[in-house]
Amino acid sequence: MSILSRKQQTQKRHRRLRRHLSGTPARPRLAVFRSNNHIYAQVIDDEAQSTLCAASTLEKDLRVSLKADGSSCNASTAVGELVAQRALAKGIEDVVFDRGGNLYHGRVKALADAARKAGLHF
Repeated sequence: MSILSRKQQTQKRHRRLRRHLSGTPARPRLAVFRSNNHIYAQVIDDEAQSTLCAASTLEKDLRVSLKADGSSCNASTAVGELVAQRALAKGIEDVVFDRGGNLYHGRVKALADAARKAGLHF
């Protein structure tokens, strides 16, 4: 019996999720990556293997407006709104949500709720 680390458990959940999730040109995948200090979101077309738009807490305009760490729910909300605005500007309204193996709670949930509120459907 082997004991998996938390990161390995997350990676295992992500592989299991990705069996069923795939981004198409009509409905790309909104992928979320959460690190200890930051959160990243990308809208991905898996068929073309290209990132259509992205947002993260590493961007300068977000860092200045947040004036806090990038690991808070407020930062996740800002990233969710920003990625939704960028996706809508490219004509993307419907996406498939990929939580990246993370639990749908806390920062991941805050990002998803903000993206929904900003106009994305998933």
